[in-house]
Parts: sequence; structure tokens; C-alpha cells
Amino acid sequence: MILKGFKEKSIKKQLSSFLKNRQLKFSDKKIESVGIILSADEENDFEFLKTLATRLKISPNKLKIIAYTSSKKEMTYAWDVCFNPNDFTWNGRVKNAELQTFINTEFDLLISYYSTDVTTLKYITAASKSVFKTSIFQNDKRLNDLIINTDLQNVEAFKNELYKYLTVLNKIKE
Repeated sequence: MILKGFKEKSIKKQLSSFLKNRQLKFSDKKIESVGIILSADEENDFEFLKTLATRLKISPNKLKIIAYTSSKKEMTYAWDVCFNPNDFTWNGRVKNAELQTFINTEFDLLISYYSTDVTTLKYITAASKSVFKTSIFQNDKRLNDLIINTDLQNVEAFKNELYKYLTVLNKIKE
């Protein structure tokens, strides 16, 4: 129980450090790779994210999806990686190699598709080396470059708004 408190405090401290030292690195490069972070606890039907990648003209091998679950048991999903609180050490470091690879990958677009205020999800978003970060509404506006204020279940509105803003920003390849 004490280690759980240490873990949470360490993750929050690192998250605060990431947000304080965040440098905006906007580029005019077209989107060719997409990383998606989602919460499996909120919803279990995220097939629309694959259709979103198709609409953004992203090939399936350039799409990487990770899912977070608060459950400590191993879960099997259709996503590339599923992580849980056990994938962090007591001092807040990532011990899951696949999750660390996701964080270190410089995606052209990172989509944070979760609405719950979970420290580990925010940590992964903040730690990501992605060039451009977007999400549905979140309390901490420092995490993302673009926030689309939609409900989690209103996927069509999210897809349409994201496509519209990426088109305006000239991020979608012809």
C-alpha cells in the first residue's frame, strides 16, 4: 500500500517535470504515422480509430494503438499493447519494454482518446516523443497541441473535427 503511494507520487512528479520542460515542436510535415492512447476501462469498441486512420490516409503498419486498463491481470485485446499499473516500478519508471518503445516513437500525430483523469495515461501522453498531440477534452491543457471538446461516445464528431483541423493545418497528405 505504501509503495502504491510512492508510485503515484513519483509518476505525478515526473509528469509535472515533462509538462514544465515541454517544448512545442510544430512542423509542417504531413502526418504519416499515428499513435493512439486509449482507456479500455471506458470503452471496449474502438474500431472507429482504425477507420479514422484510413480517413487520414495512414497505412495500417503506421498505426500503433495502446490501451490502459486499471485491472492488474493480463488482458488480451485487439490492440498492439495493453498496459496496467503493474507496468510501472514503485518509483514511477516504465518497466514494460513495448510501452517504453511506444513512448520513444516519434509519431507524427498522437491521439489521446480517454476522458478519465488517470495519472498514468497523462504520463504516457506527456512522455511521448510525438510531434503533434491531440485529444478529446482534458483538464490539463498543457498535455496536447490540439484539444477537440467532444464526448467520448460522439466518435463521428471527433473524427470530423480532427479531420477538419488537420486539413486547415495542412497536415494531411494528398
